[in-house]
Amino acid sequence: MKPRKIDVITHDVYVWCVSLEVDKASLKSFQQFLSEEERNKIKRLRFEKARNNFIAARYYLRHIVAPYLNAKPEDLEFKYGPYGKPLLAGKFESTDTCFNMSHSHGLALYAITSGRAVGVDIEKVRLDLDCIKIAERYFSPQEVEALRRLPKDQQRQGFFNCWTRKEAYLKAKGEGFSSPADRFQVSLAPGEPAALLDHSSGPAEVAKWSIEDLDVGDGYTAALAVEVLKNA
Repeated sequence: MKPRKIDVITHDVYVWCVSLEVDKASLKSFQQFLSEEERNKIKRLRFEKARNNFIAARYYLRHIVAPYLNAKPEDLEFKYGPYGKPLLAGKFESTDTCFNMSHSHGLALYAITSGRAVGVDIEKVRLDLDCIKIAERYFSPQEVEALRRLPKDQQRQGFFNCWTRKEAYLKAKGEGFSSPADRFQVSLAPGEPAALLDHSSGPAEVAKWSIEDLDVGDGYTAALAVEVLKNA
């Protein structure tokens, strides 16, 4: 499956979506693009599906990002931040191209921009989760209260709206849910515009970020967070 481009409102951010469900012959050819570090990581993954998704995700990462650098996919090298965020390394380390990726249940998202931090998250909407219980652990008190106020039939979508928006923001910051996620608040009600509403560090942090929902198809929820350029 070829990656498809997703239209976003935010200017100069390019988002691509692709299925990671590929045949064995393709997976075998994809592996030639992986680094030694990535090959070693594959060996540590217990399940075949996780290994296959990792191979496909890294193959598409190289082939999606490379054209923005006028480079060949095999020329790209990556390093990783303290929370596992992939970053350009080697001869492209000093470029201002920024990207982020996320995948869930066979579907992957990639966001590319220039000169500003970007984060993206995609989640399969699961019906087997106790959304309120998880929210009480990871969301801010204000978000938990907003979730509880929703009609029962909207709470699951509200939960995934909140989760993907928070995760996209944290990934843009180079962090993750291992960092305290209750120190900031995002919108979550279905139909309500995606936004960073409040942050413990003050309104300057809120003004610094734009959050947008992404339409990736039925059964999934996704969000993009991007740093707002000062002269935009």
